[in-house]
Amino acid sequence: MNKKSESELVSNRRARHDYEILEALEAGMSLQGTEIKSLRDHGGSLQEAYVIIDKMEAWLKGASIAPYSFGNIHNHEEKRDRKLLLHKREIEKLKRSIQEKGLTIIPLAIYLKRGRAKVKIAVARGKKQHDKRSAIKEREHKRSMERALKS
Repeated sequence: MNKKSESELVSNRRARHDYEILEALEAGMSLQGTEIKSLRDHGGSLQEAYVIIDKMEAWLKGASIAPYSFGNIHNHEEKRDRKLLLHKREIEKLKRSIQEKGLTIIPLAIYLKRGRAKVKIAVARGKKQHDKRSAIKEREHKRSMERALKS
């Protein structure tokens, strides 16, 4: 994906802090008209969102897309479940991977690709508190090494 920062509409910044990302892939989203307009105005949140597989269909649950400010009575519901568009083999692969204990599917970002809204989802494992601490220590150690090399 080129020009990532320009086309990214919504990101889940806490995901990389709370989860260890094992595998990521791109999925399309089935949206209503006012939802895409609201997303283009950066009116969305993935903070409490997750993905489930139900009857060989992937669903994005808990994602919030704010009602479109210029919408009328046909405006969308803010926290409705949204269908993810994936190939059958991708859904089967995701289903097999989440059957392993401790793994879940989380959305990382919603972005535009050739005018279409895509969601980047990832198979992830939740981090324990001590894992988060060690990641922070490692990052600080890396920064101090880079500072030492600079001077």
